Amino acid sequence: MTELNSGVRKKTGFIGRAITLILVFVVGLVAGMTVGVRNEILNKKGDVNIARVINLYSKTRSPDANFNQYWEVWDKLKTRYVNQPVSDVDLYYGSIQGMVAGLGDPHSVYFPPAKAKEFASDLSGEFEGIGAEIGMKEKELIVVAPLAGSPAEKAGIKAKDWIVSIDKKETFGMSLDDAINKIRGPKGSTVELSVLHENSKEPVNLSIVRDTINVPTVTFEMKEKNIVYLRVSYFNENTADEFDKAVSSIMTKFPKGIILDMRGNPGGFLDRSVSVASEWISSGVIVKEKFVDNEVNDYTAKGKHRLAGIPTIILVDEGTASGAEIVAGALQDYGAARLVGKKTYGKGSVQDFEPLPDGSAIKLTVAKWYTPKDRAIDGKGIEPDIVINEMFVQTNKEDKSATPKYEDLGLAKALELLK
Repeated sequence: MTELNSGVRKKTGFIGRAITLILVFVVGLVAGMTVGVRNEILNKKGDVNIARVINLYSKTRSPDANFNQYWEVWDKLKTRYVNQPVSDVDLYYGSIQGMVAGLGDPHSVYFPPAKAKEFASDLSGEFEGIGAEIGMKEKELIVVAPLAGSPAEKAGIKAKDWIVSIDKKETFGMSLDDAINKIRGPKGSTVELSVLHENSKEPVNLSIVRDTINVPTVTFEMKEKNIVYLRVSYFNENTADEFDKAVSSIMTKFPKGIILDMRGNPGGFLDRSVSVASEWISSGVIVKEKFVDNEVNDYTAKGKHRLAGIPTIILVDEGTASGAEIVAGALQDYGAARLVGKKTYGKGSVQDFEPLPDGSAIKLTVAKWYTPKDRAIDGKGIEPDIVINEMFVQTNKEDKSATPKYEDLGLAKALELLK
């Protein structure tokens, strides 16, 4: 699964932000092109014309970087690299990828056209892979959370697992984008992962068969004493409609309390998160979005607020990230819910996903999120009101031949608090 981060905002037009740092030919493509620049570097079909790119460079200069060296390297690759010919287009896209990677932010990524199409399809809620949210922490590859029912979860992948190798290739020094591309693949194919579980000393080798991942984002069931168990596993394009239908059905049952389970929820679209939180919050700010220029966007409650006033417990863990942290943080700040479980992941940054004219796209971190009470989410996470360090315990350890059975301590605690 691509890193669906989780704070992604899709855009369809050009953003008009000016970029002062010009890396050769990419001023317009990376941050939104003016009509003049587009006309200079695109041919009649809308494709990049390398000759025009080189001509554009002759008109640009930066006092902080010697771009002559860039072109010296370009010429060496074109003339001295052993496997000729070298593709101008491959060098072009590779250059932009390298520039974005220079930010040192694993969530900011440039996608060449084919990869951009894959990422966009992931956001729609269906993709082929193992079904796990992958992130970077302390420069190491880490599992944010496996999706419920996914090949990753069935193989034993857990939140906070370190991925040591992919198909026997060590991940140390590997970029997040490269790792994702190696893990994902067509349905029926196999990927070999070596993972180190939390508190383990030796990694385990797992062979995982990729599949088509359909993400059922919202499910619910009635528990004893008219308490609703409501599971939200992800925030994708379908979540708002699925959640609306679920709540409509729930309200016909006159619930006494609600258990909102967002354990292992890696986030997704910002507006879906705001819509979900708004069902509990009648008015006020859901999340604050702070930009580099001190601009602040407040996303306020919207919708029907049908769950406002109903006692609610939210189950969270270290795999609860991004948009799920927005919901948890907002309901906690307003006293609309108590949080039970472990501290959340701490992914509170915002990415713009912008398609570009040639079919490529850029996902760029442009802001950070804060709760209504101005608590930072990014790198901090949300602390639960009641801590449960071990959510699931095996109840039949003594019987070595039996299939392991587990008790959900988080769910049990939530039911106890709502009775």
